[in-house]
Amino acid sequence: MADGHQEMGLWPIFLLEHMHKAADPLVTLVRGVVEPMGYELVGAEYLTAPNGGALLRVYIDTEAGIQLEDCEAVSHQLSGVLDVEHPIRGDYTLEVSSPGLDRPLFEKAHFQQFLGRQARLRVSVPIDGRRNFKGTLARVEEHDVVILVDGQEYRLPLEQLESARLVPEF
Repeated sequence: MADGHQEMGLWPIFLLEHMHKAADPLVTLVRGVVEPMGYELVGAEYLTAPNGGALLRVYIDTEAGIQLEDCEAVSHQLSGVLDVEHPIRGDYTLEVSSPGLDRPLFEKAHFQQFLGRQARLRVSVPIDGRRNFKGTLARVEEHDVVILVDGQEYRLPLEQLESARLVPEF
């Protein structure tokens, strides 16, 4: 499509070039659709591909969990609003999903909610020579999340987090 969205035809994940939390105005628009429908907006990711396309991935949740029908309903409603508002230029794919067992963490409050849990964090700028951290979420400070990795604490600036996900517990 020249300008608009597609709901199918996702690219293989290795083709995705940049992945990050969606911009605040886009998240605000998405929240304005999702929350009145009775869902929690966990977060939204905006990913670009080398071919110029993009993917808007929206994570929703409820206390009862998320079913396929929930994703379809939100996708349908959100597609209509995105078509009218045009917050994304060019081709893009909309994906609505539950957060899953490896729940993404987008907001400071998410890190506070899951203190003591194992998580995988990736920062945009190396800290002590590394960008990837897997460990226990120890605490949240004003602008940082502190993760305990093999007995050592690392202070990671929230604004430098590229991705953050819980490690599934079985």
